[in-house]
Amino acid sequence: MRNHRRRLLPLLAVLAVLVLAMSATAFAAGEDPTEEPGSKMIACADCNSTGLCMTCYGQDASCEACGGTFVCPSCQGTGYVESPSHFYNTFWALLPPIVAIALALITKEVYSSLFIGIVVGGLLYANFGFEGTIRHVFLDGIVASVSDTYNMGILIFLVILGAMVCLMNRAGGSAAFGRWAQTHIKSRVGAQLATIILGCLIFIDDYFNCLTVGSVMRPVTDKHRISRAKLSYLIDATAAPVCIIAPISSWAAAVAGFAEDGQGLNLFIRAIPFNFYALLTILMMVGISLLKIDYGPMARYERNAMESGDLFSGKNPYDTMEVEEDVSHGRVMDLVLPIVLLILCCVTGMLYSGGFFDGVGFVEAFSASDASVGLLLGSAFALVFSLIYFGLRRSMSFSSMMSCIPEGFKAMVPAILILSFAWTLKAMTDSLGAKYFVRDFVYSNASQVQMFLPAIVFLIGCLLAFATGTSWGTFGMLIPIVQSVFPMDNPLSVVCISACMAGAVCGDHCSPISDTTIMASAGAQCDHVNHVSTQLPYAITVAAVSFVSYVIAGFLPKAWIALPIAIVLMLLTLFGIHMVHKRNKTVVSSSK
Repeated sequence: MRNHRRRLLPLLAVLAVLVLAMSATAFAAGEDPTEEPGSKMIACADCNSTGLCMTCYGQDASCEACGGTFVCPSCQGTGYVESPSHFYNTFWALLPPIVAIALALITKEVYSSLFIGIVVGGLLYANFGFEGTIRHVFLDGIVASVSDTYNMGILIFLVILGAMVCLMNRAGGSAAFGRWAQTHIKSRVGAQLATIILGCLIFIDDYFNCLTVGSVMRPVTDKHRISRAKLSYLIDATAAPVCIIAPISSWAAAVAGFAEDGQGLNLFIRAIPFNFYALLTILMMVGISLLKIDYGPMARYERNAMESGDLFSGKNPYDTMEVEEDVSHGRVMDLVLPIVLLILCCVTGMLYSGGFFDGVGFVEAFSASDASVGLLLGSAFALVFSLIYFGLRRSMSFSSMMSCIPEGFKAMVPAILILSFAWTLKAMTDSLGAKYFVRDFVYSNASQVQMFLPAIVFLIGCLLAFATGTSWGTFGMLIPIVQSVFPMDNPLSVVCISACMAGAVCGDHCSPISDTTIMASAGAQCDHVNHVSTQLPYAITVAAVSFVSYVIAGFLPKAWIALPIAIVLMLLTLFGIHMVHKRNKTVVSSSK
């Protein structure tokens, strides 16, 4: 019964934030009939809301479809028709995401939860008709979402990214960097800072980050007696938290896919200064490394490693593994060059899509860029250049390089599946007019609670991601709801969307069932339970400071005000921990 109640608490919190969201300030309706309170009107699909006959395009006076009137027969020239669903613009429009969230919390399985939420949306749209449900779910939902040109570009980018990750690993670039680092890093602090820097540099994808940083830095940290629990924390904390603030990453592509009007990348960049958990996590890692402080269970692991050389505190789940001699002829450049190429090509691709080469300014071009086109073209060129480079280097055979493409595709299948289902769920809620229902409630029940929404959304994201083990699924569910509450010109919209991403990353960082957490412990070859228990106090510390920062940002939604305050709060927290740690060491020394 206790576990059942524990699972229901996050669900009740989700329902609470939905009710609170309905009480926030809204924007006024315009002349568009869909903007009127209680409207059941939708844009006519036959004429794309133009009101013109799309059979003859106003060119054939003898057209049988319009009878020579040149007027769309479906909407009679108005451009709008009434929704076929009886549940359009009602509370039931919120049922699909609620069902998906509730099932994800109860079952801790995101794929089936998202799909069931999609089916519920199809049933409501088709008024529970069998044929209509099937057609709406698969044709108007899954097929339409996946075949959308913008979404398809994002999916291809993920596949290419997976192929490049496979290429770099197979070429031996990671092993070469490890050998270089062993001869250039001289202290424990240096080894920890090198791990953080490498993790921040490999910001393209969190999976790539965990696997690469772990294999590269294990020999270095072992040499300087850094516990595997500490290494796994540094790996985990530079995976998702770094990817979620990197404009050129699989995470940026995912978030961009959830935004409206193709402005996802611009929205992602605007949200970076408000992503307090990610930014403060980096500050936290640097602080504890430079100040040489550890607390909670981590302190015992670090003490054992420094004093007796016991990196595992007596529990090594990998002690039966055979250590194979590294015979790779890879170079450090085999890791660095492909990453640099990918960054440069993707930046160039986004500038191209924004019209930079047609005379548009750099900032304007980057803000107006199409993430789908830019990342797709950039990653494609980077892959070709990398293949040419590895071919000239003779790092591997041509057939071996080609085999990296399907291997990369397979590695990205979970991400592609979550993204496709999240897009489809968003399409279901849109087809039911969920955003209009929330807008109407917001408009008629104004209050000042909207100032606390960033902090509330952050907590919801933490709970959802912790329970489900997935951050992509979490912000895939929450971002569409936030976009329904605030128009994009409202300053709080950016803060709340950033809170969605920060909460999702925080929960994912803490969750023992998160794939990133599991890969971080595997990359460091650390016992998984030890990794989760030792990093939890650190993550909770940053989450607490982030929560307070989001409360402040709700009242002061200016990045140049909120971010410095958050940094000061984190520094004061670190200073307080340092003073307590120093006092405890003094007490122990005097007792001896």
